[in-house]
Amino acid sequence: MAIRKKKAQISVYLDPDVMTMLADYAARRNQSQSLVAEAAIASFLSPDAADRREAALAKRLDRLDRRLARTERDVGIGIESLAVFIRFWLATTPALPEPAAQAARAKAGERYDAFVTALGRRLAKGPTLRQEIPDDVSNVERHNAER
Repeated sequence: MAIRKKKAQISVYLDPDVMTMLADYAARRNQSQSLVAEAAIASFLSPDAADRREAALAKRLDRLDRRLARTERDVGIGIESLAVFIRFWLATTPALPEPAAQAARAKAGERYDAFVTALGRRLAKGPTLRQEIPDDVSNVERHNAER
């Protein structure tokens, strides 16, 4: 026969929102509020609670680090794409005499509006350029081998 320890009774004051969460959690788990509160206090006071919090924090930081790395990659792709386009454009576009330059500027406004419209459609329907570019070289080699 197991010997039961006598439990001590305490009185605590809880914020109404915390009390509601305690009652809801206990009801969902079909446990008494005292049992849930005792488990929560024991978890909070346990020596490994700090380790668990540190592990959770490390996991979140790792996730943020991966997101930041993807963001850096995406910005790099954008910058390189723009640089390649500018080099190509500068190398292939001859300078125009002034009367033709005025007409070209007017046409450029129309083309820019068409570009913005096309870009909006592309972003709305996907896939984006970022999604079309593999994350690493091994994916590029595998993709080229499949062709």
